[in-house]
Amino acid sequence: MRRSLYREYRPRTFDELVGQTHIARTLKNAVEANTVAHAYVFAGPRGTGKTSTARILAKALNCTGTPDAPKTQPTAHPCGVCDHCRAIADSVSLDVIEMDAASNGGVDDIRDLRDHVAYAPVEERFKVYIIDEVHMLSRGAFNALL
Repeated sequence: MRRSLYREYRPRTFDELVGQTHIARTLKNAVEANTVAHAYVFAGPRGTGKTSTARILAKALNCTGTPDAPKTQPTAHPCGVCDHCRAIADSVSLDVIEMDAASNGGVDDIRDLRDHVAYAPVEERFKVYIIDEVHMLSRGAFNALL
């Protein structure tokens, strides 16, 4: 099965982000200092790495490293090979939930998401919610999110 070029060459670490060194540095510093905020808003034009950055942050928070080099806390340099990193990269992690607000932006979708926030993580250290295209939410959905 072929993968699209943008998926094949999507950045997998903070160091691979192109044109976003200040953002990468800020997020790496937050992870290393254990001062990650409870929410981040990534805004900008299409193709600037917003979703990729969110996925890298999710991996950084949940990476457990390799058996040779285990990681017991979040790391600014996710390994990309542990079960957690691979699950996040393959979009199969139970605790990193990605929602496309353009197609699932109704009030009921947001209320359902909000209800699940209260549950503890199942596999990962942290639950991460990535709401892509959040500007497409209806007014009622935005109110439900707040």
